[in-house]
Amino acid sequence: MHPFRPALPALLALALLAGSASPARAARGTPNRVPLSSIAKAEPSTFAQYYDVEDIVLPEGGRSVDGLAIMPDGRVVVTFYSGWVCFYDAKTKKWTTFAEGLHTPLGVLPLSNSQMLVMQMPELTLLTDKDGDNKADEFKTVSDQFGLSGNYSEFAFGPVKDAQGNLFFSLGTGSNQGAPLTTEVRGFFNPLGSWSRMTSPVPFRGWIMQITPDGKTVPYASGLREPNGLGLDPQGRLFAVDNQGDWVGASALYHIQKGRFYGHAPDLLWREDFQGGRMPIDTPVEELDALRTRAAVVFPYGDMSNSPTQPLWDTTGGKFGPFAGQAFLGEMNQRFLMRVMLEEVDGQMQGAVSPFLNDPANPKFHRGNNRLAFDAQGGLWVGQTFHDAWTGEEGLQRITWKGIVPLEVSAMKLIEDGFELTFTRPVNPETAANPASYAMKTYFYNYHEEYGSSKYDNHPVGISSAVVSADHRRVTLHLDNLEAWRLYDLTMQNIASEDGQHTLLGPWVVYTVNHLLHNTPPPRAPLPHDPTQRRTPRYPTLDRTENGMQSVGGPQNFKPLPKN
Repeated sequence: MHPFRPALPALLALALLAGSASPARAARGTPNRVPLSSIAKAEPSTFAQYYDVEDIVLPEGGRSVDGLAIMPDGRVVVTFYSGWVCFYDAKTKKWTTFAEGLHTPLGVLPLSNSQMLVMQMPELTLLTDKDGDNKADEFKTVSDQFGLSGNYSEFAFGPVKDAQGNLFFSLGTGSNQGAPLTTEVRGFFNPLGSWSRMTSPVPFRGWIMQITPDGKTVPYASGLREPNGLGLDPQGRLFAVDNQGDWVGASALYHIQKGRFYGHAPDLLWREDFQGGRMPIDTPVEELDALRTRAAVVFPYGDMSNSPTQPLWDTTGGKFGPFAGQAFLGEMNQRFLMRVMLEEVDGQMQGAVSPFLNDPANPKFHRGNNRLAFDAQGGLWVGQTFHDAWTGEEGLQRITWKGIVPLEVSAMKLIEDGFELTFTRPVNPETAANPASYAMKTYFYNYHEEYGSSKYDNHPVGISSAVVSADHRRVTLHLDNLEAWRLYDLTMQNIASEDGQHTLLGPWVVYTVNHLLHNTPPPRAPLPHDPTQRRTPRYPTLDRTENGMQSVGGPQNFKPLPKN
């Protein structure tokens, strides 16, 4: 059967309806509706009907795409885990090497066809081709004003650049399962940051860093565990992901603002109000909870996401489908991306997330989706990575839209007592107006030191009514109960387009309700939870203490950031 042709029962039903319609009804232009029985028998739509996925052959020896961007002239620039920086020409399908010998380059930002910034583990580096031979001749340190203890997990991510010329990058924390390599560290060393599962014994592990247009490196925001991905939305707002773990009950997307703390406790060591011998992780969890800014969107832990990556906003002007202005994110553990629909409620960013390109029937899409970039034609390039300690796969793929609009939820917005869903196509009003077509549950994740969180107070929510708009593109779901500071997890069935040719591709959407439209109550207090994963810090000395640790280079004249 043709992928875009209705099933035979649907065609028969349409013919019967057309033949039996009264002249008066036809004159009013009322659309013919596909009966429910025809929708139930229609073949499900798949992503392969709407999007192509092309595999790009990596250069010999190239593995793990850790940085990805499009050059002004259209070439694709890729940084590999092996330390290479390479160009790919989509027209000739040939690879060339621009630079090599870099240390874990996890991000790249082109500045021109001959110059780019690369985020290495030890520094942000400017690479320049000075003689026009498409090879880097000059490597210049832009910023190394942050600490390194030698821990294997002290990754660095980014950069991104805003309209004012500020650069931003993020610093991952170290792992308590790995000791510093030597007794020499870069930056001021503080043993109080060596506790908890993930650590911050040197500045500014777990922070977002800013480089001002005049070249000054500024600590910008704190409290992130492993922020493997930064992005700027079309309005210029800065966002970062974080990965689940200690102090992070579930992976999430955060709206980053200067001076804010986002929850990962050890990183507070580098703020002024945690100086003077105070260990951040011994602070009462209620006090830490009161300090933190909550995520804009929380991803269902394990079900949808364990390890999210770079957020990238669709600025293609419709070349990638009906999702302009929305964010796509990578996910290391799943064979799909995630699509985020944000809105501002009561002055705060929050919104919904849905899997994208989730096609179990055609699992051509890889795991390990780490870096994203749109080209001028609207193609989405996805770089996949597999590190020894990360779940994933190696690869590079290009996703292109075939020009046919799929049936998807294009927006999920909060109302006084529920949500308004906007669809990319008019939906069949009979099924869309049936509350039985929807199942809603709600839960929250706890804030505690333990690794990850269970779903707490997980229970169904009744849907009292589903009201379809006159144009059949919006459905308003009125709930029996709606509360702040919870996730609302929606699944849908039997939702199809009005013409019967398309079934809903993404039947799962999860909205993070922090603020209500009016009268938002304070957040609930964290549930009691005894930590079980604290480990005695490890140091590369015979007596296994911090004695003998020496600071070499980096931010020696450390001045802690004032509290917000």
